[in-house]
Amino acid sequence: MSKKKNKKRHPNIANRPLKSSVPKKGATPTLSLCMITKNEEKNIETALAWAKELTFEQIVVDTGSTDRTVEIAESMGAKVFHFEWIDDFAAAKNYAIEQASGSWIVFFDADEYFLKPDAERLALRISQIDSSGAYPDCLAVCFTLINLDDNGKTNSQLMKVGAFRNLPNIRYEGRIHEMLNVSEKALVSLEDTVAYHTGYSQSVFTEKQKSERNVKLLREELLTKPNDMNIKGYLADALTSRTDEESQNEVSELFAEVIESGKAYNKLRVKAYLYFIRKYMDDKESFSQAEEMCNRAMKEFPDTLDFVYYYGHLKSNMGSYAEAWDILRQCEQRLKNPSPRDESIFLLASPLRLYARLLMLASAIPDNESVFMYSTIILTMDKSKQDVLTACIKSMASQGITTAEMMPLLSDLYDLSNPAEKEFIEKAAMDAGVAIKL
Repeated sequence: MSKKKNKKRHPNIANRPLKSSVPKKGATPTLSLCMITKNEEKNIETALAWAKELTFEQIVVDTGSTDRTVEIAESMGAKVFHFEWIDDFAAAKNYAIEQASGSWIVFFDADEYFLKPDAERLALRISQIDSSGAYPDCLAVCFTLINLDDNGKTNSQLMKVGAFRNLPNIRYEGRIHEMLNVSEKALVSLEDTVAYHTGYSQSVFTEKQKSERNVKLLREELLTKPNDMNIKGYLADALTSRTDEESQNEVSELFAEVIESGKAYNKLRVKAYLYFIRKYMDDKESFSQAEEMCNRAMKEFPDTLDFVYYYGHLKSNMGSYAEAWDILRQCEQRLKNPSPRDESIFLLASPLRLYARLLMLASAIPDNESVFMYSTIILTMDKSKQDVLTACIKSMASQGITTAEMMPLLSDLYDLSNPAEKEFIEKAAMDAGVAIKL
């Protein structure tokens, strides 16, 4: 596989000084908020409310709602259009674009939104782009999109191309997994601007439910565009849910093409690298291949935390504990204080994986203070892990902490009046070689 250059960093406007907190009169571009909807009555009000004072118009293209989506959108002043669904997301979105008359378009899903400060910042940054003349080639802007799970917690963090100039040659492409046809050279990054996507866990589940439909549509698209690396990448991703050998072989072939070509979207290349790293990292015979993939992925995508985690995980599998420790501690610091550019598909949603690996390494080094620290972090997140509680009690005993001194910590984690939890603690202590009777 050929070597790739580092991931291109989009020009960053976030650090440019602003002369005023409000755009000058006449400098503010007209913004059109566009979205396509179907049965979004739970989300549509939030989806439209943030943009009420900042946008020139709100375009809602409904694809067949049977709930109150259209009624709510109209009551909020949105211009509602109807589009007969034809299994083509790009066609629906492009129809919405054709209804917009603003100079810039902000295109969101109905479950995506800005908080007021970020919405104002977006309008201000776009005004600055238009008025400063510093970005003459800018056609679109990207910003941080934080995916929230069903409990409102961060699940993942990615960059989204969410606003673009209203020009006739800027359109979405792809029947599913549609993408805007704007090159990275025409993008400006708004690193201080954050949007949110709610219900991410449910949307992922729904997408998995539709994977067989997606495979069919993608195969049809591939017949007309046999060399399109994006279609091949999306097809590989849709096939990963299948477990039969033929499908998995096809996944490997398609993802290998995606990496080799260098022509697929970044998010598909990230998924391709992750596929091969996971495939190779637990097989001693394939450690060298996994390490090559990790190094290439980290060089091409230095802002993707998942690759740093997997590289540390791989090094621990290889027995290089000290090196793995250093790598994963750095990953921990970035996880605690992510930069706007840092992206993650799974690590932000599953930090327990990182802490569990750090606990394992702390035990192997050994470092009793770190064993205690990481075991308590894990137990704060999930107190049902008896092996972790055993490691915690053992580390305290190794540091000369008496059972009486252990009680305040244990009472913070567990209900000592609960018989089941008392028994749980006593069993973990016995496994640690410490006598605790509650």
